[in-house]
Amino acid sequence: MDLEQEEMQFLGIFGIYKEAYKIIFSWKKIFSQIAVALILPLCFIFLAYIEVSDYLFQKIVIHEFELDGTRVDSAKYNKISDLLSSELIAFWLLKLAYLVFTLIFSLLSTSAVVYTIACIYTGREVTFKKVMSVVPRVWKRLMVTFLSIFVAVFAYNIFAILILILWALCIGPDKIGILILWVMFILYLVGLSYMSIIWQLASVVSVLEDLYGFRAMVKSRALIRGKLVVAIVIFLKLNISLIIIKIAFERLVVYGASLGMANRIEYGILCFLLLFKLFLFGLVLQTIIYFVCKSYHHENIDKSALSDHLEVYMGEYVPLKAKDVQLEQYDV
Repeated sequence: MDLEQEEMQFLGIFGIYKEAYKIIFSWKKIFSQIAVALILPLCFIFLAYIEVSDYLFQKIVIHEFELDGTRVDSAKYNKISDLLSSELIAFWLLKLAYLVFTLIFSLLSTSAVVYTIACIYTGREVTFKKVMSVVPRVWKRLMVTFLSIFVAVFAYNIFAILILILWALCIGPDKIGILILWVMFILYLVGLSYMSIIWQLASVVSVLEDLYGFRAMVKSRALIRGKLVVAIVIFLKLNISLIIIKIAFERLVVYGASLGMANRIEYGILCFLLLFKLFLFGLVLQTIIYFVCKSYHHENIDKSALSDHLEVYMGEYVPLKAKDVQLEQYDV
């Protein structure tokens, strides 16, 4: 990064985008290697799941329809029932495998990108081999943070369900009630988006500081203050881009039989490449936002301390101590 830390607090949305592009293109070799090793499989899993799950779901719907029109306990009924049970088991196993592998590659990719940018920031030599040797040790901390945010989101949804039940009992679906329900739904989405942003920043905190789990979430919440609007706009644009790519893949590839196989393959490759670049760009952005937030709160990171703690020492990853990144203040 060419900017001094105290200057990063003044970066807006386009400044953060510019810094992200500059880092990726200045270090395109290492980021290309990380992307091919970790982000490429993630993209393949994401798109392949859409294709395969839709195929299984359509078969399940067809067989359920056939089952409804077949006499109970007949040979045909039992055959369709057994086939339907197998398809349902396959569908849920596919969903479970998708969640597991998506989580693993997401955490590994986050670890690799955050660690790489931290090395670039400190001026330390970074190689693909070094990154891949550190990543397996770092991602365990990210898993704890993920489980913590999962618990928080679960509690949030339980609270939302209780509010919904209270609405049904006390207000009901009249005109005013429907309006209140829409307001509640919007507030629910806002809260869920806020927790998503907290999680993204907490992932970076988990890699670069000695905080993880709920403590990383608390730290992330404190850091995001003052830069919340910038973070919301950036993450919202990333999520909208992801939704657009997903819809395009479904329309042009999954349901694009009328377009011909050659066109579907071309559109599939295009969606894959766009998703590939989006995931890499998003990971770089969330790391830069971390440094911007640190700068905004005048929490000066000691580059030498960060550099020392990014080293693999005695075969173990040593995270940055909180005192190295929080206690040192600078004057603007």
